[in-house]
Amino acid sequence: MTRWQGWGGVLAMALLLVPGSQAWGEVEPPETLRAERQAAEARELVRLEGLLDDEALEAALEEARAAHVEAATRHAALQAREATLAERRAELEARQDEAGDDLAAVLGVLARHSGELRDALADSWLTVGGTALPPRLDEAEVLTREHLEGLGDALMALTAETGRAVRFTAPVADAGGEIASREGVRLGDLLAFSDGELLQRGADEASLATLARTPPEVAGSLIALQAGEGETLALDPTGGQVIAALAQRPSLVERFHQGGAVGYVVVGLGGIGLLVALLQYGYLLRVSWTMRRQRRDLARLRDDNPLGRVLARFESLPDDPVPEALEARLDEAVLAELPRLERGQPLVKLLAAVAPLLGLLGTVTGMIVTFQAITVFGTGDPQLMAGGISQALVTTVLGLVTAVPLLFAHTALAGRSRHLAGVVEGQASAALAERLEQRGSAATTANGSGRRAAALA
Repeated sequence: MTRWQGWGGVLAMALLLVPGSQAWGEVEPPETLRAERQAAEARELVRLEGLLDDEALEAALEEARAAHVEAATRHAALQAREATLAERRAELEARQDEAGDDLAAVLGVLARHSGELRDALADSWLTVGGTALPPRLDEAEVLTREHLEGLGDALMALTAETGRAVRFTAPVADAGGEIASREGVRLGDLLAFSDGELLQRGADEASLATLARTPPEVAGSLIALQAGEGETLALDPTGGQVIAALAQRPSLVERFHQGGAVGYVVVGLGGIGLLVALLQYGYLLRVSWTMRRQRRDLARLRDDNPLGRVLARFESLPDDPVPEALEARLDEAVLAELPRLERGQPLVKLLAAVAPLLGLLGTVTGMIVTFQAITVFGTGDPQLMAGGISQALVTTVLGLVTAVPLLFAHTALAGRSRHLAGVVEGQASAALAERLEQRGSAATTANGSGRRAAALA
């Protein structure tokens, strides 16, 4: 009780000195300091006894004791495990000492080959579908039987996968970058495809992506094979180099856009020329049909064809006694119909001659770009020159491709118009000859009648 009494005195003094308490003069001083100290000690003793009887404090003490017991038990278990591991390590070190350098050399060889095999199969299709690569042995310190068995089982599984066709479902990124879960087919270590598109490895080992373009002839066989309807498959013995080259081959539209502004002008002029040629050739076909109908019925002249208009004008001419004048007027009527028959031919001929020249202009422009790239970057990277060379070659091809059809169209138009003009001239010459014959017969008859009348007189 002496310790509690001492603390009680101290507390009593502290209570008396606390700010905010009653002033010294406002309370009645105790009889003695000893009596006041004993009263404070009694109060503190009562307070401490109350704390010792508190149930919450007892529960906290029990919980602390239980945690202490649990920690002691865990500490003992960890000490036992540490002792077991130490024994295991001593056993392994003893085995390694017994084996000497032979097992260490074997472990090094296996670790090197397993790492090289994993690196070689990092981009292989064998791992698509759940097959795991051989484990790495770089961190293994002691060679065990589990290492050898794991490596052998992995090699056997990979060997078996080379002859299997496996269907799988995996996230695949398309050419636009959108990733979606798609069903695909893997054929051994040769290739993998999905919905007619060849697949390739993405940025990491677990991602797949479609090729930028799958050749159409290959895509058809892949779609049929995935649907179970095809029996043929296009394989690339070069490991994908041929298919990649075919995929990079531009389409007709892409080739057209490679020509640039000059290519657009060449193709536009070619389209205009072909349109003019088609319209004129359609007009000539209609004229041919109307002229055939007119030739079957020359007694009824129509004004919907050149032959009918020429013959109608010829018949309306006065009877000129001079045959040369009549022939000149007939030629005039025929020449008046020729512009309609030869309409559009000069334009088609001009475009056929201009198209190769524009192609040559694009060639020169492309070569200028190429030489500028060589001047700046040198000849170390051929891809820098590919754009200019491609534009040069494409514009030349476009110019030739445009000129050839235009030449054929011009030849067809010229032949058809010459044929129709020959028919008109032939019929007009026949009409002129018939009129001259009729005039000669009438003159001969009139002269004979005059001679007979003179003789009778």
